[in-house]
Amino acid sequence: MSEPTATSAPAPTENERTWGMLAHLAALVGLFIPLIGIVIGPLLVWLLRRDDSPFVAAHAREALNFNLLVLLAAILCVALMLVFVGFILGSALFIAWLVLTLVAAIRAGEGHPYHYPVALRVLR
Repeated sequence: MSEPTATSAPAPTENERTWGMLAHLAALVGLFIPLIGIVIGPLLVWLLRRDDSPFVAAHAREALNFNLLVLLAAILCVALMLVFVGFILGSALFIAWLVLTLVAAIRAGEGHPYHYPVALRVLR
């Protein structure tokens, strides 16, 4: 007797995977508009595409939540630069942000869900 399998959502389309990937990569706007730029891109994708696809909405929400945490951490690092610890923490934050953003974008491009290891859950 075969065991029942869990029903899963249909595989995301190519368009959905692209928008999911863009939700994460849009945070790279922060490289050109320091601090606040990292939330503008994911916020725009979430606002424009959240009703079109649950897959895109989930990735955009996850990207926005993660980048809000990174924004708060970056502000803390700037404040800590007065005692020079902020330079080291800021560098580590930048590298972690870049790597995790690229990993999330790759997973979205492959059509898989992704949850950042650390993120504020502002949007649910």
